[in-house]
Amino acid sequence: MASRKTSHPNRDSEDKYSILLPTYNERENLPLIVWLLVKYFGESGYNYEVIIIDDGSPDGTLEVAEQLQKIYGEDKILLFPFKGTAYIHGIKHATGNFVIIMDADLSHHVNHYVLVVRKQKEGNYDLVSGTRYKGNGGVYGWDLRRKLISRGANFLTQVLLRPGASDLTGSFRLYKKEVLESLVERCVSKGYVFQMEMIVRARQLNYTIGEVPISFVDRVYGESKLGGNEIVSFVKGLITLFATT
Repeated sequence: MASRKTSHPNRDSEDKYSILLPTYNERENLPLIVWLLVKYFGESGYNYEVIIIDDGSPDGTLEVAEQLQKIYGEDKILLFPFKGTAYIHGIKHATGNFVIIMDADLSHHVNHYVLVVRKQKEGNYDLVSGTRYKGNGGVYGWDLRRKLISRGANFLTQVLLRPGASDLTGSFRLYKKEVLESLVERCVSKGYVFQMEMIVRARQLNYTIGEVPISFVDRVYGESKLGGNEIVSFVKGLITLFATT
């Protein structure tokens, strides 16, 4: 089956990367993740912007973000509070032709972006996903329960949906902006199921998918958002996707 192709600039200097950082109660983590992003992207020479999308954090995350914007400049740090789906909101304000999505809790090391950018350029992939379940990828800091839940969810997804990707629930990815826009328009899921549906829809539309092994480290500050309600929602979403794709 032929792969769906999208246009892209010919020269690296024309590329711009919009990094979407959805946040909720990340006041301890946000200063460090932003500093790391500014450091690594600044040293790389890539054109970039960091878009912080805060979901009404009661811990003062938005106020911290406002201070970071003053430090690093409004051209590099953009703030957009929201209620709803963070990626839909963030895409509207992204000016880059590539969009990187990652967690703000330091579970994804920012130097992984070098790997996904390199992989994308190697094969002109429409999206590149970081994977914990391939090559030298892995998970660190999780207890056995969390590992079993993640592995079990990924196994069920592989069996039922056959997505052609090894890690469907991960949230470190690079997209061509027009590809991300196309996928978001078609996705109906929220929460953890959203990431899974994005890969499934990409496969349906014949977008090309690259993968890069990454190390996922559990958050140091704050609490995980994974709970019973999220697990139930995941199972419901998986059944829905199985029935409709």
